[in-house]
Amino acid sequence: MRTSIEGGPTFSHIHADLEPGETIIAEADAMATMAADLDMDAKFNGGFLPGLGKKFLGGESLFVNHFTNNTQETKRVSLVQGTPGEIREVRLDGTKTLCLQPGAYICSTPDVKLGVKWAGFASLLGREGLFKLEVGGTGTLWYGAYGSLIDKEVNGEFIVDTSHLVAYDPQLKLKVQLAGGIFSSFLGGEGLVTRMEGTGRIVIQTRSISGLAGWLNPRL
Repeated sequence: MRTSIEGGPTFSHIHADLEPGETIIAEADAMATMAADLDMDAKFNGGFLPGLGKKFLGGESLFVNHFTNNTQETKRVSLVQGTPGEIREVRLDGTKTLCLQPGAYICSTPDVKLGVKWAGFASLLGREGLFKLEVGGTGTLWYGAYGSLIDKEVNGEFIVDTSHLVAYDPQLKLKVQLAGGIFSSFLGGEGLVTRMEGTGRIVIQTRSISGLAGWLNPRL
């Protein structure tokens, strides 16, 4: 399988050229274009019960689409995320996992495993949901978010504004707190922030949907 990410960072999209017999799995509604003779099968996201868990707890869709090349020639499928922004490709070797915010997953190769785990009330207050999507296994994962993506190595403590955390190493802990004092936090417009504690890597998005909605609502 040959893949490329184009249009970045603002309007990133994925081209996947599938060799005969190859399959790529994508979030529902991620397909932009595909060769007419590729096969597309909608399946439960990891099975019926795991699929329900990913939909209602992890913020992902109940079904995912399997795009399979059953021809004798290379065929292309192009995949996108629901918002304009950057897309990342991650190679997994079975030795580590990655936690994703709800909605960040776009697509993966078949041996990548998606699971839902308890994230805690701090994650809920930080607008990341009660449960986190944990990705492991072997293969290639593609994820993205609204805006550009920034890497940050955390060694101790680091503060991220709510709705800006995209991905993080599972050993990191999340705590929610006021940005400052009560009056300065809310009068200054910052409110709650997420404190990351431990050692590991996080990925931050430069824009947030909630911020866009807050800017648009008074103008509509």
